[in-house]
Amino acid sequence: MIDGKKCIGVLTSGGDAPGMNVAIRSVVRTALHNDIIPMGVVRGYNGLLEKNFRIMEFTSVSNILKKGGTILFTARCKEFYEAKYREQAYKNAVEAGIDGLIVIGGDGSYNGARYLSELGLPCIGIPGTIDNDIACTESTIGYDTAMNTVVDLVDRLNDTSQSHHRCTVVEVMGRHAGHMALNTGIACGAVAIVTEETPMDINEICARIFHAMECGKHHFIIVVSEGVGETEKMARDIQNLTGIDTRSSILGHVQRGGSPSLRDRVMASQMGNYAVHLLKDGIGNRVVAMQGGKIVDFDIQEALQMKKGLDMDLYHVMEEIT
Repeated sequence: MIDGKKCIGVLTSGGDAPGMNVAIRSVVRTALHNDIIPMGVVRGYNGLLEKNFRIMEFTSVSNILKKGGTILFTARCKEFYEAKYREQAYKNAVEAGIDGLIVIGGDGSYNGARYLSELGLPCIGIPGTIDNDIACTESTIGYDTAMNTVVDLVDRLNDTSQSHHRCTVVEVMGRHAGHMALNTGIACGAVAIVTEETPMDINEICARIFHAMECGKHHFIIVVSEGVGETEKMARDIQNLTGIDTRSSILGHVQRGGSPSLRDRVMASQMGNYAVHLLKDGIGNRVVAMQGGKIVDFDIQEALQMKKGLDMDLYHVMEEIT
């Protein structure tokens, strides 16, 4: 409580994702509408340890809908693996008057929220990661935008590959999840899509290239999920086995940037609003999710234990249309 009013903190943690600012804006505006003080925590869990707090006002979140990144900044906090630092963070939050905390990030950020909830600070998690690897939700904030970014970049690579009758092996983000690779690979007409869930040896990749050549194709895109790794070696092996000029392209952190898509903006707005209302009603230790087009919530521990598999129906579509 601050001056007799409830106070809700909000932070972004882990890797940034387009749409995090939209979620922050939704939290701040919803809190103010309900006579709750919104408190920004700067640089994720580090901000809790460093007492880096700022009271947010209506204008604090003006004109940020279109901005990528996060105005509260983000970081990975190794200290949070140790109980003594988590306890200090909890103490600092309580002393600052924070009655509940909204954490925007991925599964690692959820673990931090779970620890703080166990210590007595009600926390709500909002899924913000381009990897879409949080099982309880159909989509995460930033995933749609990142996919659109990847499609745009691969389309450009496809143009130059076509001009030179070349093969390009493209590595996309996703950590250990292949959702980004599968969806963007289909959207860009990849000859092969290689993920940890759907491994493919070099001989099978080359066989797909030869089949495409027999069908009259002269340029080829191979999409690889970052968890597979060895993208440059794969390109060299393809060139050695097929004789086709082959290049590798690791798209990297450009996938995290850019203005969030309409879908990410709307979903982030919904999730931020929902999270504030959970804390307003005295509910904590939950994560917000999208299921069947509706916003729902799950126990944090339950959400962390869920597993999200690759859409194999979609993968079989890819096998028949490449």
